[in-house]
Amino acid sequence: MAKLSLLLPLLLPVLLTFVATSLSCPEHQKQALLHFKASIINATSSTKSELYRLDSWNSSSDCCHWDGVLCSSRFGSMTVLALYLDEISQERLPSTILTPLFHIRSLMHLDLSNNSIQGELPRDGFGNLTKLVHLDLGFNFFIYGSIPSQLFHLRYLQYLDLSKNSFQGELPRDGFGNLTKLVHLDLCYNYFNGSIPSQLFHLRYLQYLDLSYNSFQGELPRDGFGNLTKLVHLDLKGNYFINGSIPSQLFHLRYLQYLDLSYNSFQGTLSEEVAFLQNLRVLNLDSIFNVENKIPKGIWNLTKLHQLSLPNNHFFGKIPSSSIMNLKGLEILELYDNSLSMEIPADIGNLSNITCLALSNNKLTGRIPSSILKLTKLETLQLDNNKLVGEIPSGLSNIKGLEILMLGGNHLVGEIPNWISAQKTLKTLDLSENQLEGTFPQWPAEMEVEIINLSNNSLTGSLPPFLFNSDNLFLLSLSHNKFHGELPSNIGNATALEFLDLDDNNFSGKLPASIVNIHALSSLCLSNNKFSGNTLPDFRSNEFLYFIDLSSNEFSGEIPTNFSNFTEILALGKNNFSGNLSRNLINLSKLEYLDIRDNKITGELPNFIFQISTLRTLILRNNSLHGSIPNCISNLTNFQILDLSYNYLVGEIPANFGNLVGMIGTTMESPYPAYIASYSTWRQADNIDDVTVIWKKSKQDLSLRRLQIFHLLDLSMNQLSGEIPASLGNLKALKHLNISHNNLYGRLPTSLGYLENLESLDLSHNNLSGSIPQSLANLLQLTILDVSNNKLTGKIPEGNQINTMNNLSFYANNSGLCGMQIQVSCVEHLPPTKPPRVENKETWFSWEGLGIGSSLQLASFGHSGNSIFYCHSAMPFVLCHQNLHHLTQ
Repeated sequence: MAKLSLLLPLLLPVLLTFVATSLSCPEHQKQALLHFKASIINATSSTKSELYRLDSWNSSSDCCHWDGVLCSSRFGSMTVLALYLDEISQERLPSTILTPLFHIRSLMHLDLSNNSIQGELPRDGFGNLTKLVHLDLGFNFFIYGSIPSQLFHLRYLQYLDLSKNSFQGELPRDGFGNLTKLVHLDLCYNYFNGSIPSQLFHLRYLQYLDLSYNSFQGELPRDGFGNLTKLVHLDLKGNYFINGSIPSQLFHLRYLQYLDLSYNSFQGTLSEEVAFLQNLRVLNLDSIFNVENKIPKGIWNLTKLHQLSLPNNHFFGKIPSSSIMNLKGLEILELYDNSLSMEIPADIGNLSNITCLALSNNKLTGRIPSSILKLTKLETLQLDNNKLVGEIPSGLSNIKGLEILMLGGNHLVGEIPNWISAQKTLKTLDLSENQLEGTFPQWPAEMEVEIINLSNNSLTGSLPPFLFNSDNLFLLSLSHNKFHGELPSNIGNATALEFLDLDDNNFSGKLPASIVNIHALSSLCLSNNKFSGNTLPDFRSNEFLYFIDLSSNEFSGEIPTNFSNFTEILALGKNNFSGNLSRNLINLSKLEYLDIRDNKITGELPNFIFQISTLRTLILRNNSLHGSIPNCISNLTNFQILDLSYNYLVGEIPANFGNLVGMIGTTMESPYPAYIASYSTWRQADNIDDVTVIWKKSKQDLSLRRLQIFHLLDLSMNQLSGEIPASLGNLKALKHLNISHNNLYGRLPTSLGYLENLESLDLSHNNLSGSIPQSLANLLQLTILDVSNNKLTGKIPEGNQINTMNNLSFYANNSGLCGMQIQVSCVEHLPPTKPPRVENKETWFSWEGLGIGSSLQLASFGHSGNSIFYCHSAMPFVLCHQNLHHLTQ
């Protein structure tokens, strides 16, 4: 015993070392994890200090004590069971970093989500992890291909998340049948296509299924959902399920709490069977029906609902007030973009848990009920674009957490109520398109409002300077009101402002110099005011300012060019700018839209304007430009709209007009920036002081959004000469071609019949001769053809659309047209008759009676020199007279 006591001090370190070794993670697993960490460092610019989640991972410590590592003892030893490795790096990582982890065969739980791992998911390796129960690879960048087949052999797998990656292709027909224990399957936000594999409907333990935002297609299977009896969460939104109806079996999943089928296209109507889903908490059916239908009555018996979202489904009719009151637990009610015609239930305030009430874009009538003030939890109130009347209710100061208030597009009257000032959390205020009066309220400057849209009302007064002392204001739209005065000099303090829309008011004076300090500014719309000055602030440092509309003001001086190189849309029309076009315009290298119409620009049309290769729309109408059209115009391969009308241009139409690629094909990307789409949601006018074109013989205003689909060429009201180049027939995307009121001569080229999208063709007031080509009958879209005031002869073409063009004035003052359109028979269609006898060469006109059928017809003949002209009585006298008159010219 004494000897043992002497040996203990020597044996204890050995015993402790043995126990510690047996209760620490195996060395090969530790080395695999260190290899994983080293792979990340080698593949990125990250340093060890930046991988803070892996700071504890080092060779001198037990890996079971490392962050994100969970071990368990089994048979007297430790093994790694779980790795929680989500969000370990901010940089892109190659998928090869996963290879070391495949050596840890004891793994049951692996979470690598939110790591920006990119590349193809390894085909081999997962087969080693046979004990895996939980696998989360969501929110990465796995691409190139489908799910590795080895994943379908992990027979203990209960949780599989591959969401928010870029997997593609069809899901395998076989494979899911092996995952018999699967409870949770999330494949959302990928590029899977085809149909849902039938084996998936045999996963009887499945509780959570999310296939949203893929490209699955076809009909949902009639049978299959009935097998998923334990399903609690089902999300299929954002696919291409079409043609079929919603399977009846879906409505018999008694444990279902979440159902989202939005953004698909089902036939028929919503079944009354929806009432069987008595445990449903969330029902989201956004944009799934394309035909009118009514909301099923049974939906109002789903008393456990927290969210009911049925927008954009063509639902019509009324909702009984008593029915909607059954949903006492409702927090979100979204019925916007339908055709509901009813008054808002007077006791809507009894739904005391409501946080979001969105009824926009319906046909709601009556007043906004005062009971809304009882909705003290309200965060979003959207009643815009209805037919509501009366004043905005007062006394809503009980609501303290309102973030979005949208009441625009109604018939509301009165002034903007002061209770809104109590909404300290308000971010969006839209009261546009009503009949509100009064001045701009004082309180927005004291709030953190991000979006203010008060456009299309009758508000007056000037803008308070303190409005622009906001660090949060993102959008300010006050267009179409009666505001006046100069803009406050401190406007530049609103440094977060991106969209400023003040068009159609009575603002005046110079633009404040500080406006260039709004470095976030993307869109500046000041058209249709009385702003003046012969110089503008220098916007060259505003690199985010893409959209500028200063049209219809009183600016003067030379055309300004002190804009950012990133400017894409520049509208300066209807001002008093003068002088020559500045060569500095070529510095605007991203310019897509340039409108300088209705100014006093002089000088020749310069070559450099056609060096801005990005131009899609150029409008120089109604100036005093002279000289010829440069041949280098063909450099602009993106052109969609060119308007040089009402100038003094001379020379021929360049033959290389036919090389304008943008007018040849219609399949091209949208010509205007994507941010315009989001802005136009707020900007009700949705125009850049609309582009006015002479379209189908009348002035029409084309908004910026509509310009995307138009291709126009207008060279009218100039002094152009020569023949019409046959190459114009290459411009097959053209919808409108106007070369009227020039000095063009020669025959009409047959190639004009190739303009298959043409809707309007104006060739009037020229010196064109010969016949109208029969090829124009091929223009199936044509609705306007004006060839008046030329020297055209012969038969007007027949067939298709051209048969309907029977406006006599569009053929007037020619040298002898005939045809069904003007009710003048051509010579070859008349019975043979003797030519008139001319006894005296001095007599050039005589009448003679001709019997055709049983009626007496009058025919006139005239001759001048060696020409003989025939005028039949079926021709309207004015045309006959005009044509005879031409012979004496």
